[in-house]
Amino acid sequence: MIRAPIGKKEYWDKWIDHKHIYIKEVQERIKQPSGNPSYRPQYIFELVIDYLKLILRRYSRGDAVSELAQYFSPLLDAWEKSELLGKDVWTKEQQYTRHAWVVNLDSYNHCFWLVGLALILEIPEEQWQRLLVLIDNEGEDELLDRVIASRQSERKIGNKLCYPKPYQRLLDAINAPKEHQAKLLREFVDKWYKELKQPGKKGMTRYESLYLYPYWYKYIDRGLESGWYFGNWCIEAVAAVKAFGLDDLLCLGHEHYPGDLLRPNGPSTHQIRNKVSSPDNRKKASSPNNRQ
Repeated sequence: MIRAPIGKKEYWDKWIDHKHIYIKEVQERIKQPSGNPSYRPQYIFELVIDYLKLILRRYSRGDAVSELAQYFSPLLDAWEKSELLGKDVWTKEQQYTRHAWVVNLDSYNHCFWLVGLALILEIPEEQWQRLLVLIDNEGEDELLDRVIASRQSERKIGNKLCYPKPYQRLLDAINAPKEHQAKLLREFVDKWYKELKQPGKKGMTRYESLYLYPYWYKYIDRGLESGWYFGNWCIEAVAAVKAFGLDDLLCLGHEHYPGDLLRPNGPSTHQIRNKVSSPDNRKKASSPNNRQ
């Protein structure tokens, strides 16, 4: 069963196969001397994003959750190699803007997704420790630090949120009395996609203005022909459910909630689709409450 709200099986097969082939090609290229050594660290880092997209595409297609963890090892290998080469290429300022969550929403988003997937898929301890070194930013964000601390108890917890919208809603759900958590979690999932688009404000630094929304935010608007769409999944919500035992029953079936990650043995939590195969059809088929 296809889990994503749009895209026929042919779409997912085509672009998953394409990503596998592309990754192999890149792996071969990076074995050769670089024609542009200053770009090599970024070129290799893009493999990290490719592996993450591949995980999400395979989830969207309906593949077994148990098959997703296999990509963590090569993902970590690529990230470590990128960081090692980057030490000789990136300036101090570039290092900061690449990694600091507070000025880089993409970095925060990727780190949250990878932590969430690592917790849910229960990656081996050796991989988990490598991931934490790469993520860094200890004590920078109360929410993500607390999610990490669910497996790494000595993690220093931050006292603020890097992105109050939309993440204050998720933190409120975690902090709420148990009887209110399910409703608040659903409210977070309902608002997550819309509120990921950060409002511009006076006095923003030039770095902050680059990240008013994640780079993938408008992929769905480009149509399936581009092959860019990999699903708009709120991994942050399932990460919190895994970490804190929240009740997620009100979220099951929501177009952004990847509930099967927490129920790998089925049955699927996603709605059975009829002829919803394109963004235009999806807009017609989705209710106003579910369309973010």
